[in-house]
Parts: sequence; structure tokens; C-alpha cells
Amino acid sequence: MPDPSPIATAVARLSSDASTAQKIADALAESFQAEEFATSAFEETPGRWSLAIHFRQRPDEAAVRALIASAAGTWAAHALTFETLAPTDWVSKSLESLAPVEAGRFVVHGAHHRAHVLANRIGIEIEAALAFGTGHHGTTHGCLLALDRIVKARRRQRDKSAVSTLPRKRQRRAVVLDIGTGTGVLAIAAAKALRRPVLANDIDARAVAIARDNAHVNRVGALLRVVHAAGLHAAPFRARAPYGLMFANILLDPLRALATPMARLVAANGQIVLSGLLAAQAGAALASYRARGLALVRRITLEGWATLVLVRPARRRMAKRARAGV
Repeated sequence: MPDPSPIATAVARLSSDASTAQKIADALAESFQAEEFATSAFEETPGRWSLAIHFRQRPDEAAVRALIASAAGTWAAHALTFETLAPTDWVSKSLESLAPVEAGRFVVHGAHHRAHVLANRIGIEIEAALAFGTGHHGTTHGCLLALDRIVKARRRQRDKSAVSTLPRKRQRRAVVLDIGTGTGVLAIAAAKALRRPVLANDIDARAVAIARDNAHVNRVGALLRVVHAAGLHAAPFRARAPYGLMFANILLDPLRALATPMARLVAANGQIVLSGLLAAQAGAALASYRARGLALVRRITLEGWATLVLVRPARRRMAKRARAGV
């Protein structure tokens, strides 16, 4: 596995016409492995191009000049300049340019933006990693917007909220379930906003470890439990049901497969937030959940992706609707 620590890199620069720049790039591609170098070029003035060749490790300058001389002429080889760049953590550099995502009162940010989160916002610190969910994707963003509206509605009507309608003995158990948690961003957001226990799972062991670490970074480790499991058949899910709020930001096929177990685990008046759906797929997902007695509350569409908010109507409401012929 490559060493992820910062290393010194070298860059060779040349100003030339477009044809020469292309000849040099082609010659390098034939002589070096793709992971050993990278080239970039931009037009300085009409017809004049600036070429930069970045090497992972400092190359043999004489060999590079000889290669360029054979490809583009001795003048190009002599004009080439080399410099060594200071060791740089390029992952951190890329994260610094990753702007925070705002979704209602939620702000998903990296460690470098921690001090800039306003006091009236709910900051969620998530670093890019080998797990899905930094808030930049339309699906995660849509789920956060849905959660923000749910939390606001709960505050306005506490006696009608999904969480407060659960029996008191359930209040100490997990009232939120996040399926396919990834980085844990949605589970962390729910734990911070609701201050209630949250249960999350993922089929990927790496994602589970990342979500647990993120829970501790965000100081909700005591509220959030992350388990490594596929589906909803494991005992922990049944033991903590019913859930007042459930998230599933995955894909259409697994969402349809989970319709029955999710419908069984959600509380009366409980809400389910589905995402990971292209806008054109929303109808297919909705049909599966409607067939199990859930009703659509809200649809959020962002960047071509759809987030659906569904509710499990209480039996009294369902009976009233049935009598009315709805």
C-alpha cells in the first residue's frame, strides 16, 4: 500500500507552443508509469503554452532532458527548469478547499473549518474518507434538509412528534435508526439535534470504524451505536424498535428490499427518510413503501437526486381515512 505521508515532489516547467507541449506529454507517457508523474498545461497567451510536469520522486534530470530533446528538440531540453516542492499532505490540501455544506441549521465541515461554525448552527465534523457521506452529494444534503424540517416540526408540535409519541419506557432506547450510515453524518446529525439515542449500521467494516471515530470527534459517542450488519434482521434492530425516525440513504434496489422490515420497525406516526434515488427512481421506491401502509410527506429534489420523507400513520388516523374513503 502506498505511503500516505507527505513527500517532496519535483516539477519541471517549460514554455512552448501547443505542438511541442503535446510531443513532450506523449514522450513522457511512453517512458514513465502513470503513477510516477502528472502533466498540466494552460495557454499563457495566444499560441503560447505553459507546461508543468510533476514527478512523485525527483527524476534523473539528465535522462528527462535527453528524452525531451529526442521528442521536441535540444532547445526544449535546455529550456526545461526543475524545482523541488516542499513535502505536502495533498489529502489535507484538498480537504482545505472542500467548502462546508449548509443544510438548514446543519453545517457539515472538516476540522479546518471548525472554528467558523456559528453558535446557532449545528456543526458536524466529517473528513473525507473511504466511506460515503461528506454532505456534498445531493442525497446526503437532501436527508439533512429533511431532518432539519423534522426537528423544527417536532419543536413546534412536541405532543405530535414521532419521538414524543413513543412510550416513556422506549425513550431510553434508540429512537433513530440510520441504515447504511457511511461516515455516520446523518446519525451524528440526528444525535446532535434530537439528543436521543441513535442506532446505525453499515455492511462495510471500514465505514463502521469511520462512523464510530466521527461520533467521538463530534462528542455523540455516548448516544450513537454503530454496528456492522447487513439488512435489518440482527437482534439489535428488533430489540430497540419501534423507531420514531429512520434513514436509508442507499440505492433503489436495496431500498425496495428493505421496505417490509422498515415498515415493521417504524413507530406509529414515525417517519422514514429515503434517499440515494435518482429523481426518475423516486416513484418506484415510493410504490414499495405505499404498499406497506406508509404515506408521502415530502419530496426534496437536489442535483437530480430525490429524497422522500414518509410517515407511518397512526391506526386511529388510518381508520378515520378508511371511513372517509381516502
